[in-house]
Amino acid sequence: MHQSAAAAQMVEAIVRDENRIFPVCTLLKGQYGLNDIFVGAPVKLGKGGIKQVLKLKLKKDELALLHESAKAVKEVMDVFDKM
Repeated sequence: MHQSAAAAQMVEAIVRDENRIFPVCTLLKGQYGLNDIFVGAPVKLGKGGIKQVLKLKLKKDELALLHESAKAVKEVMDVFDKM
């Protein structure tokens, strides 16, 4: 799907309060054992934006990879914060 088409679908889901599921970069607040970090996750979009961050059932190794990715994101963000 073209990026602009995906963005248009996301806007439609919000405007029409469709409660559709999209993969987006969002702030996690305890989901997957992660806090105060933006990562890609499935969310339900409707009126007002993100209504719910959906929690997938991840295998132990998948969860470990997600945490490894989040750690790498945090390290990069820490570098930017020091600039």
